Amino acid sequence: MADRVGRPAFLSRRDVVRAGVFTGAALALPLQRWASGQSSTSRRIGEAKLPAPYSVPFVRPPVSTPVRVADGVEYHRIVMAPLQTEVLPGYRTTLYAYNGSVPGPTIRATRGTPIVARFINRLPLMHATLKYEPYTSVHLHGGASLPQYDGYASDITRPGQYKDYRWENKERSRTLWYHDHGFHHTAQNVYMGLAAQYHLLDPNDAALGLPTGDYDVPLVITDAMFERSGELLFSLENEKGLWGDVVLVNGRPWPVMRVARRKYRFRVLNGCVSRSFHWFLDNGADVTVIGTDAGLMPSPVRTRRIRHTNGERYDVVIDFAAYPAGTRIAMRNASLKYNDDYTHTDKIMMFEVVDDAFDPSNNSVPDVLAPDNPVMTTPVSRSVRTRNFRTERQGGEWTVNGNTWQDVIDSGFRFTEARPVHGTTEIWEYQNNSGGWAHPMHAHLIDVRILSRNGRPPYPYEVGPKDTINVGENEVVRVLATFDGCGKYMIHCHNTMHEDHDMMTQFEVVDPAHAAPDPFSAPAVPLPELPL
Repeated sequence: MADRVGRPAFLSRRDVVRAGVFTGAALALPLQRWASGQSSTSRRIGEAKLPAPYSVPFVRPPVSTPVRVADGVEYHRIVMAPLQTEVLPGYRTTLYAYNGSVPGPTIRATRGTPIVARFINRLPLMHATLKYEPYTSVHLHGGASLPQYDGYASDITRPGQYKDYRWENKERSRTLWYHDHGFHHTAQNVYMGLAAQYHLLDPNDAALGLPTGDYDVPLVITDAMFERSGELLFSLENEKGLWGDVVLVNGRPWPVMRVARRKYRFRVLNGCVSRSFHWFLDNGADVTVIGTDAGLMPSPVRTRRIRHTNGERYDVVIDFAAYPAGTRIAMRNASLKYNDDYTHTDKIMMFEVVDDAFDPSNNSVPDVLAPDNPVMTTPVSRSVRTRNFRTERQGGEWTVNGNTWQDVIDSGFRFTEARPVHGTTEIWEYQNNSGGWAHPMHAHLIDVRILSRNGRPPYPYEVGPKDTINVGENEVVRVLATFDGCGKYMIHCHNTMHEDHDMMTQFEVVDPAHAAPDPFSAPAVPLPELPL
């Protein structure tokens, strides 16, 4: 079903009210979310049945291989389908996987080489227990994609359809990730496994001597809760968030990684639905932060702890050279306010130093990394205006300036929160006057520099290009952004329970000289697929 301009038609809350379908509390939720049902954590598997922390071996996600390369473009084919696998030893768990892997395969892109990625939805017509349709929309988080390839929440691919996404890879090198962004079901689909890293590499970075190859390691940190059967337990009982009692690294519970006596680069992603971390090494050693969400920092920063919220990426170097073989160093979690914590959520993973031979090349961290990134050098005086975005809860819904994604849908996708002009620079203020929660705010398309937190400087390790900003309780965070590109893009909380309930709106970058592409201008098409 589509409207007169060919966009997918959706049942709005107002339609539900007029139809008299639900009454009372149900009116605060879109139809499919209410119909998905709610689970009780009383059904969770007993702690004694969970594996002991640091008893499962570490694994790396697979790397996506192009199906072909033609005319300077790489083509990748990724199937989204159910996967039955062993997450907890001795139990089978149903997940949603990209190409049979959770997390999905890492895509390693080269700056300046476009990628066309075909995503094929072979998920079931209905989730077996949550009773929602697992339509998808793939977002390359951290990429400056065209609107029709950005994972616009309502530009969905239904089961039995596929869509080709084109990503130009013009940005500076960085650690991105791709994940599902289907409206009102992002939390479920990401929790089920639809997430993976994406590394944008620049050959010019080789001169820096940073760890590469086997010593450049993706860490996708998530959490989960399991039913007694071993299946995932997802609950909508608490719209503040969903917190599991098992911490997973690359899909493994509290794993042990064997490391040689040299430096490693770890690309650390918080891919949790709601859980934030405050992680550190239990021997008190520093880690060296070399990159934030949107690329390398001007200079490395040494720190002992990192506050790490949903959607953020930190590239860190850990040096194991000084430790004798047999040394075990745990990555631990001091947690942050608003998490629901359990017995072992203070643990993340273990590093075990071994005496294996290693390649000694690319084993340094220079004093200067990327001092000329315009995100970090653009003067504040360039700003043409300041905008304020309030994050608050109203009537049981999470909102931005009192607005939700349902309001965008109800407007025929015309409503925008802001309309900055292409090429201009603005200051954006994220304001959280609420008590009891924090909001990791993500604006698509743009890289930003944090100017201040409640008038004070940002944390030293976040003085780098960013795209996801944690806004704590009673906090105002000011960022500086320059708007390249053109079209409509989303702003939302990356606690995906907040996003789904409905803390998401949109802005539009306008260019008087060019018409913006419509987010729905490259719709999904039915299977069978045409040659890629």
